[in-house]
Amino acid sequence: MSAATTAGTRGTPPVTPARVAATTSDGAAPRRGSLADLRTYHPLVKILGPLPVMVAVVASRDVLTPTLVAAATLGAILVMARPRGRTLAGLLAGLPALCLVMTVSFGVLTDPAQVDHTRLLVAVGPFELWSGALAVGLATALRTTALLLLVLLGGLTTTGTDLVRAFTQQLRLPYRVGWAALAALRFVPRFAHELEVIQGAHRVRGVADGRGPLAAMRRWLATVVPLLAGGIRHAERVSLAMESRGFGAHPRRTERVVVPWGARDVVLLVSIWVVGAACVVAPTLV
Repeated sequence: MSAATTAGTRGTPPVTPARVAATTSDGAAPRRGSLADLRTYHPLVKILGPLPVMVAVVASRDVLTPTLVAAATLGAILVMARPRGRTLAGLLAGLPALCLVMTVSFGVLTDPAQVDHTRLLVAVGPFELWSGALAVGLATALRTTALLLLVLLGGLTTTGTDLVRAFTQQLRLPYRVGWAALAALRFVPRFAHELEVIQGAHRVRGVADGRGPLAAMRRWLATVVPLLAGGIRHAERVSLAMESRGFGAHPRRTERVVVPWGARDVVLLVSIWVVGAACVVAPTLV
């Protein structure tokens, strides 16, 4: 076992930023990026900040509150996360379409007896769409959209590795749990890749060829055993690698990279709370 590996599993306190500077590839202390980039902020800020706002959105029953929260969150994502490509298209086109579909769906599913005092808009067979039901569906759809955007605020700008580091360093989550969960999450893209390889091999060999639901079922069943075998082999390799490096041998371990909590994180956290409170209070003042 190498000296660097042994040092990472000793029961010593987490490394300080000065020690991190000595372990970085260029020998310099890690620097924070732009203040307008959400990726440079602490991962816990993007969890603790939106959490009270989520509770307020869930508890709201009007239309204006989730609208203001969704607009503020979308603006923050566009300015401070700067998504591109499919992500940007999904935010600008997919979310409004999803909100429209949910509005009509929730409106149709609303009990007509509770809104029969409002105006009837559409009646198709047993389905009736009242203006009151449409308003209920719109409020529910906007709440769901606002919650989704609040989740994306951190989801689009935080990596799983940084999140695990933040939980183990700041929240004192046992590193055995954190890094084991991260290793399990990394199995998902590997399984997807192995599934593509197995399906490609089956197509080349003409295994389970044909059309229709039965042929699709045969093709799916033919991938189960090799995919399971590949997953077991990969899990064994990962477990042996972790054990050979002394993972879990000590109650605490040092970290090569420290995720610091600074003043800029506190400012962002308070800013999220202030903007969220303004969005919640504003409808009561109208």
